[in-house]
This record gives sequence, structure tokens and C-alpha cells, in this order.
Amino acid sequence: MSSHPVVELTSPSSWAMIEDKFSPYAKETLAKLVRFCLDEVYPATKIAHAQIPTDPATRWSTVVPIIADLKAKARAQGLWNLFLSKTHYPKHGVPLTNLEYAVMAEIMGRGGHMASEVFNCSAPDTGNMEVLARYGSPAQQKEWLEPLLKGEIRSAFAMTERFVASSDATNIRTSIRQEGDEIVINGHKWYISGAGDPRCKVHLVMGKSDPENKSPHNQQSVVIVPADHPGVKVIRAMHVFGYDDAPEGHCEVVYDNVRVPASNLVLGWGRGFEIIQGRLGPGRIHHCMRSIGAASFALDTMIQRVTDPSRKTFGKYLYQHGTVIADIARSRAEIESARLLVLSAALQIDKYQAKGALKEIGIAKFIVPTMACTVVDRAIQAFGAEGVSQDQDLANMYAGLRTLRLADGPDEVHVQQIGQRELKRAKKLHEQTAELKKKENVLLDKLNVKAHL
Repeated sequence: MSSHPVVELTSPSSWAMIEDKFSPYAKETLAKLVRFCLDEVYPATKIAHAQIPTDPATRWSTVVPIIADLKAKARAQGLWNLFLSKTHYPKHGVPLTNLEYAVMAEIMGRGGHMASEVFNCSAPDTGNMEVLARYGSPAQQKEWLEPLLKGEIRSAFAMTERFVASSDATNIRTSIRQEGDEIVINGHKWYISGAGDPRCKVHLVMGKSDPENKSPHNQQSVVIVPADHPGVKVIRAMHVFGYDDAPEGHCEVVYDNVRVPASNLVLGWGRGFEIIQGRLGPGRIHHCMRSIGAASFALDTMIQRVTDPSRKTFGKYLYQHGTVIADIARSRAEIESARLLVLSAALQIDKYQAKGALKEIGIAKFIVPTMACTVVDRAIQAFGAEGVSQDQDLANMYAGLRTLRLADGPDEVHVQQIGQRELKRAKKLHEQTAELKKKENVLLDKLNVKAHL
């Protein structure tokens, strides 16, 4: 695993545009976060990787010691649950806006998945905490949200299913029905992130509770299921380009006649889509900012590689060959553009909540991971065979970013939604153009001029 370059870590030029929107608390927290990452998190990545056993017998039962130590240190410094904005979650949140946290998420993104976990800011726990904070009953919050906020347990969100086109969540087949004072769940899920972690104590399961409802978006519900409950079967960890992401994993899970109390229903029957829309909006922005951090890390490693005198080929530095300089320039431009896009989306969420920022969130969702994949791919090319090996972070990073183009809705879904939203403007555009044409004709007649266009 490579070391973490820190060039320009704290002062990308695009941040100057939002500096006045940062509170004194946010500025102080950002400075503490950067210093903690430089001093504690980034230097620990090799150790964390080495502390995950290769033996399957213990690989999935290990809590990585150095990550646990860093979590304790981060919490002691107040660098904890930074994703949960007090504006939207007054009871449980911290005094940071989504815009302020977005910048911090980029810093975390440079440290891989490990960095987010150190600050109790990693998926799927973040989204699940938001669900419980926003929609959970007082009893649900006491039993599950409080230990999640403290980092005592971890969680999983079970939505996508095997044998189903889960890009359309209305296709979900998992059955959720009520029998007396119990809810019965039967279904077959997969790519359920976090389900392999030994600390995972709770699943939030989405399934079909009212298949005959005329509205396809009122047929689903979300239920809380303890991870060790009878009938919950973690079948296997799914691999992504050969990576199993132990110990958290992305697992195949079967719910076989699982029975839980009716009080485990979240928010109400048929409210599943409402819950996941509230859950996914901010989470997508967090993913995007971490992706920008990963892309920035990849660009920095690429620059170091192509200027390394020990890596000369045919008597020249690598940057003196082909299109390397152009690739560096394009990467920088693409990162800066993507960052502005995501910061704008975060600002919209702060002003209008996720529902009021659907356009900005959707655009960021399909632009940013593609950009980051491209930048990482260029860095891999500069490293040659080493770039696709386990000796560099780049291959694992690429696997995660490529997966993000499918997670939380594939790119095509967001592209379709944004295109349809744009087409809704057609009628008004035609009306405005016709009105403008009338004004042009009046002006042409008045001045006795014949148009050439």
C-alpha cells in the first residue's frame, strides 16, 4: 500500500468560493480533521491492511485493532458523527452544514474507506443513523440509534436483491407482512454492505408489504431486524473485482421466515420509498465528495510517479512521454469541476433539503464517479503493472469507484431522470422563444431592418 501524498491537501482553489460559508466551528473542526488525518489516519493505512487476517476462519470475525484505537482518539477530539447536521437533526446532530461536511468528506476520501470509519462517518451506518434519527420511534432510537452514534455497533441496509433488477426498487420481492403483533420477513438480498462485520447488530430491511397497492411507490416498507435474529442467514461475501472488503463485506443475505415485533416497523406501512429517498440524498453527496478525495489522491500519486527519477524510461522522465502532461491537466480540471458541482448540491440540500436538490444530487451522482474512475485509470497507467497490483491503493480504489456507478442507483437511472426533468422545460422554452420572436419583429418593423439570421 502506498503512502498518502498531502500536496494541496488543505487548500484547493475552489474552496475559496465557500470559505465565507464556513462557521468558526466548522473551520476549527476542518483544521483538526486535516491534522488528525495527516498525523494518525494516513500513516496507519498499511497497518490496518496488514491487521486484516488472510485466513478465512478469522478474516470475518476481526475488528481491526488500529482502526478501533483511532476511533477512540477521534471521538475524544470531537471528530465524530460529523455527517449528521444539527440543522436537520437537532437532537442528535453536530453544528455542521452539509456543505461544511462535504469538504471534510473529501479529506476522508483520501484515506480510503478506513478514514470514514475512524470518524464514525462510513456507509451504510451513516444512512441508517439518518433514517433512525429522522423516522425512528423513541424506542427504536434508544435501542439502535444511540449505540450506532456511539460507534458501539455497526449496521446494514438490505434493499438490493438477487434475481431482481434492483435498479428499479419497485421490483423488490422480499415479502413483509403482519401476522398478529409480529412482522414476518421472507426474502433473498445481496450486496448488503456491512452485513459481514462482526459488530453488525442490526439490518434495516426494505420489502414489499402491500403488493396490490395501486401506487408502486406505496407498496414497500422498512423493518428493523436484529442481525442475530432467527432466520437471518448471511450466505457469503460478494466480491468486487476480486476484493471481498473484509471484514465489512457486501453480503448475500437470506431472510427465512424472520419474525420481529410489529413495533420494528419504521415510520409506517407503505413508507419505504419515502424513507429511502430521505436516506439516499445526502448519502450520495457524501459518496461523491469521498470520490473526489480519492481522485485527488490518485492524481497526486501519479504526479509523484511521473517525476520520479528512478522511474525513467528510454532516458526520459515518464511525464516527458506521450500525453502524460495532458492527462495531468485534464485530471486537475475534471476534479475542480466535479468539486464545484458537488459543493453546489450540498448547498442546495442545506437550503431546501434533499427533495429540493434532486437535480443537483442526480447530476453529481453520475458525473463524479465516472470522473474519479477516469482519473484513477490514468494514474494506474502511469504506474504500469504495479498500478493494478496489491502494492498500490489504485486498483482497490478503482474497484470501489466503479461499483459506485451502480450503487444507490445506476448512472443510467440518474441520467434518465435528469433528461426527463430538462424536457419538462420544453413548453416554457417554446413560449419564451415565441414571445421573443414577437418582440424582434416589432423592433425590425420599427427600424425598417431586414433580418439576416
